[in-house]
Amino acid sequence: MAVHHRFVTEDGRLRGLTSKLHRFALAALTAAWAIHLPATAEASDFSEPWKKVDRALVIDAYEYNSIDWQKLAGDKRIVGFINKASDGLPPAYSCSGDETAYRLCKALWKRHAVARELFHTRRTVAKALGLKWGAYHLARPGNPIEQAENFLDFAEPGPDDLMALDIEENDPTKWMSLEDAEIFIRHIFLRTGRYPILYTNGSTSRYIADNRYRYRLLSRLPLWYARYKPEIGIHFPKGNWQSYTLWQFSAQANCGIRRCPYRVAGTPNDIDVNVAPMDAESLRKVWPFGQLIESTDEFVASVPVPIARENGLRGESRITYASVAYPVRLDLLAEALRASWNKAVIGAVPAIQAPASRYSHGMAEYIAARLDARLNTGRKAEFDPVSTASTEMDSAAR
Repeated sequence: MAVHHRFVTEDGRLRGLTSKLHRFALAALTAAWAIHLPATAEASDFSEPWKKVDRALVIDAYEYNSIDWQKLAGDKRIVGFINKASDGLPPAYSCSGDETAYRLCKALWKRHAVARELFHTRRTVAKALGLKWGAYHLARPGNPIEQAENFLDFAEPGPDDLMALDIEENDPTKWMSLEDAEIFIRHIFLRTGRYPILYTNGSTSRYIADNRYRYRLLSRLPLWYARYKPEIGIHFPKGNWQSYTLWQFSAQANCGIRRCPYRVAGTPNDIDVNVAPMDAESLRKVWPFGQLIESTDEFVASVPVPIARENGLRGESRITYASVAYPVRLDLLAEALRASWNKAVIGAVPAIQAPASRYSHGMAEYIAARLDARLNTGRKAEFDPVSTASTEMDSAAR
């Protein structure tokens, strides 16, 4: 019995030692696997980049956001502060009309004056705390040159102050049209020698990218991208912009009491938070931007190069396009096709004449007319279900 017991004890010890060696080997294998993980497994600039501690953050606010500046300045990742400046057209300088119209006019002017005073107070405080400063104009329907003058008069941008044009949606009945936006941008450049950056959502930026041959200024502005999702790789318009300048990733739409992508000390849940695809020092060096980005290509027709499905779902792949045609005018294309047809057919048989019709240049002109009709109908792209910035609160407050 004693010998048997000794064998049993040694056998148990052997099994215990084997188990420990197995666990040790498994832990070593796991550690080695983790070390050799590809970089794509970490958060990228298109997938929750705010989780990278070296990515700089920027706050943007409007007049109804409350701010404790002392607490906010304690977050060393926050490099800049962009404040809402002007809103559409300026209020009437003098008021007239019946009592209701007169009181409304006075209220609008008072609101404008108070918002402007708060804007400049915030700029003084932010710069004193070492933050970079910026201002944005909320684009509304109306004369774009008057809106540009309103913005410059309101914001009084200095040479190191970022300027931004906020186009909430591609709906000219509610917001500035894209055509007027180009006029606004040109006027800002004529007055300041710099370009603003463009703030808009995913669908509007995609529409601009797809029609960049029409919006040659809008499509080359640095993009301030608004989308409240953890990943944007498959949605970002990489055919025109290779990356964002800022990504507004957190707002009242996705930040609540229980869950928020990033909480900024000294601010409530409705504050808008943005991330830059660079560290704090790099962002300070390129601020306030102000120049056009390089044009990716000058081709209307292009074909995306296929990517692996796994990479696409992770948001890690950069979409590249193979250009296949130069952007010629459709009417010139129709004329060229008509001339080629006449030379090949009508020229060979002089007695035959092309029949008169509405589209005398043939099928090419018909196609060109159909495309022009589609472009001129003001057809809107599908929009993000969540409104960007804080315009809904802003409307309710008014």
